[in-house]
Amino acid sequence: MRPATRPRRRTTSPAQFATFAALTVTAVAAVTGCAPQPESPVAAPGASASCAPGKLSTEVPGKLTIGTDKPAYAPWFEDDDPANGKGFESAVAHAVAKKLGYGKDEVVWQTVPFNTAFAPGEKKFDFDINQISISDSRKKAVSFSSGYYDVRQAVIALKSSKAAKVTTLAGLKDVKLGAQVGSTSLDVVNDVIRPGQRPAVFQKNDFAKTALKNGQVEAIVLDLPTAFYITSAEVPEAKIVGQLENTGGAGEQFGLVLDKDSGLTSCVTGAVDALRADGTLAGLEKRWLSEAADAPVLK
Repeated sequence: MRPATRPRRRTTSPAQFATFAALTVTAVAAVTGCAPQPESPVAAPGASASCAPGKLSTEVPGKLTIGTDKPAYAPWFEDDDPANGKGFESAVAHAVAKKLGYGKDEVVWQTVPFNTAFAPGEKKFDFDINQISISDSRKKAVSFSSGYYDVRQAVIALKSSKAAKVTTLAGLKDVKLGAQVGSTSLDVVNDVIRPGQRPAVFQKNDFAKTALKNGQVEAIVLDLPTAFYITSAEVPEAKIVGQLENTGGAGEQFGLVLDKDSGLTSCVTGAVDALRADGTLAGLEKRWLSEAADAPVLK
């Protein structure tokens, strides 16, 4: 499933969001303290003088302006406060900023509506972070850093079901599964889970959700960001059973958005690549998207 069609915030009513926000805040309430930060500012691999830490040609000299939408919701952010360093994307943004030589007090957050972030036109941010998938069509209007998050697939089931108690990949083999036709999710069901019975296939995830609620399937598979949304806002009686490890290949990735042909792109990409290489991104993903959000990796 691609983010362009994901029904997340774009179709959420205020009442739905209120429910969603309350649930997601509850889900992360047990987590305290600030997100882990890289050890020290380090120039990006292959950095030139233009990437010197804290010396970039930014929107506001001496500051790094980062955009994201409002509300900024969990598990990507926490307490609707991107500046606090809590939540996966807040932590990633501050880690990138630190790699570029900008401390927390030198980061300026700016509200940028989701669709505006990758629309054509000059930007007022240095980069934007908001679960935006890298795509060829979007690259016509903006530039992207390398991917900071590889979108995983996840399994959701009703909390009261037997499927909700599964803790291993092998445990899914006896579960009646469903997924959207032609999706990466269905590929994962067939190629990774390999269930003992043929999975149910649906034209849309909306139909899969209905089948789950009606008991026609015991669990459905979809991408993790959509799973967060569904279990928090649309089917709160369901839970994320777990997420599945990526199996390689050119999958969907979230990237930092920059102005088209921005001179900062190579510097930001260098910072993201360095954070991936030193394990920081994996650590942040584990902390905020697996443990805090209670979405364990099924093995």
